Amino acid sequence: MKIRGIGTRAFVGMAAATALLGTLVEPAQAAGQPDRSAGGIAQKLQQTMDQLHFEQVLDLAPPTASAQARAMTAQSVDKDAATPAQRAKRFAALATDPQPIVQQPQIDTTVIELDSHGRPVSSGTVLMSPQYPHGIVVPVDANYHTDAVRWRQWDDAGWYTNHAQGTIDIVPGRENAPLDFMEPYPASVLKLMVVFGVLRLVDQGTVKLDDTYAYQPTTISSLCGDATSDTIRDYIDASITWSSNAASCALVKLLWDHNAVDGLNQTFQDLGLETMQLKETNPENGGHWSNPVTMTSLDTAKLLMIINGARGRLWTTPNGTPVTADALSPSSRQFFKSELLQQGYNDVLSTTSWCGADYPAPGIPQLTASRWIAADGTTTVGGDAYGRDVRPCNLAAQVTYGHKTGLVGNSASDAGIVKALPGRGGRTYIIAMFSNLGDQYQDPNRPPTAPGAHPVAYTEKFAQLGKIIDQFEAARH
Repeated sequence: MKIRGIGTRAFVGMAAATALLGTLVEPAQAAGQPDRSAGGIAQKLQQTMDQLHFEQVLDLAPPTASAQARAMTAQSVDKDAATPAQRAKRFAALATDPQPIVQQPQIDTTVIELDSHGRPVSSGTVLMSPQYPHGIVVPVDANYHTDAVRWRQWDDAGWYTNHAQGTIDIVPGRENAPLDFMEPYPASVLKLMVVFGVLRLVDQGTVKLDDTYAYQPTTISSLCGDATSDTIRDYIDASITWSSNAASCALVKLLWDHNAVDGLNQTFQDLGLETMQLKETNPENGGHWSNPVTMTSLDTAKLLMIINGARGRLWTTPNGTPVTADALSPSSRQFFKSELLQQGYNDVLSTTSWCGADYPAPGIPQLTASRWIAADGTTTVGGDAYGRDVRPCNLAAQVTYGHKTGLVGNSASDAGIVKALPGRGGRTYIIAMFSNLGDQYQDPNRPPTAPGAHPVAYTEKFAQLGKIIDQFEAARH
């Protein structure tokens, strides 16, 4: 894809971002310098998001569709219950005439650049929405924190009917913030919060990874399924590497069984991760994943910074508390990173699951975990067969990407830690992206899905974003 020049419309977005940066960013400290340089990661991220023209995607269930058709796609509770194949079947039946998306999509992206010891050196956070159609750089202080955004909880219907203007605040007291943004639902990236909470229980000695947990829901949900029994280690593996909803429900119920959900939410507040909240899940089965479950890209990237690990202070919270990687034990961090590196779904910011295909475009050039690769080189993850030989992409891989993806009809997300392979450029950075462009939306150039094949569920613009940012990071090293 040829990227057009930045032009006047992107310059307006950059000018607005520059004005905000000049008035809102706190004085930087040497150990946590925000990226303000011309051509830095924040500006690169804004320019790239603008140039990719996310507004060109098609809506498979547009507002012009009948109320009955739209009702069939609506799912505000237990959003992750329907599989991509089930949603694709619904959209195929409903969307006989896909229409261009009615307004600029909602996208929240952060990149935090790390030094060789895992310490942050610079960052960029960019929001894109109908209010900020060319993307706007979020002012971030020396502690990688911002109070310049009024974060709003996602509203499925409100994105269409209220010009993407949310009505429920995620963080109180931000009514006068200069930026206003309705944060997309995180989809399965919420499992990072869940696993973090469970590993905190492990560190406290409350449970052990190899304990067997009998998941016995008192009510059955379509998201969570029936009773199961497995080790906590295996539940975590299934939750992270192939995004098992049933395993994740078991882990959420485990947190409820130990009265740890409220404590986990408070821990996020204590760490200064004020937008991360695992709220209104059901203690009877660990389900009911809905819009009150919130994460932003900046706070998610900071959580991944803890998981990645580094010596000394990573940041200081607004109340003056220094945060270190000791929020998790070294053994828990190592286990968490190992699980993220075994991610089977590499089809958002990285697209090696579709290695060698004409579509979607290549993304972050990552190494695919060997556990998923069959004798013919193809991968099958959670029953989804991709049918592409990934071995050529492994030979050409430049980085590892320990990450978690998420997908529902109106949510697509990906967040992880990128590290260069030996001799491949030395970059290390964290990238996190949340958007409303789930599989209800597709590119005009997406080819038809072959019968029985796993559908391409995300716009390839995400992969193009991942590749451009990775090339930028490689060039800087």
